Amino acid sequence: MALNGTWKIDRNENYEKFMEALGVNMMKRKLGAHDNLKLTIQQDGNKFTVKEASNFRTIEIEFTLGVNFDYSLADGTEMNGNWNLEGNKLVGTFTRKDNGKVLKACREIVGDELVQTYIYEGVESKRIFKRG
Repeated sequence: MALNGTWKIDRNENYEKFMEALGVNMMKRKLGAHDNLKLTIQQDGNKFTVKEASNFRTIEIEFTLGVNFDYSLADGTEMNGNWNLEGNKLVGTFTRKDNGKVLKACREIVGDELVQTYIYEGVESKRIFKRG
């Protein structure tokens, strides 16, 4: 799949507003906007392995399309949800364990970039990655 490979954060759009909507405090928002996130994505059929490496943590997530799993954001927010393929987009729906609110996520290739879009409480944000 085109998502396979290593992706390094290039720029953010509206990311601090998104983190604010999530309830992330100002100090963590400032740090989060400059986390130097690197994603390594590997697909094997319906199974994905995603390694997230940033200034704050390195974790490896394994998931199967359509199967719910637990995930925690870098700020510790606990969520449960799943990823599905919709055409050439990887679309995720995750529900916060603390308040039941839904976070939507989408990963897609646009040109030569990986665009990760988040929507939470009506706030949309994009993180744009380049192969690295």
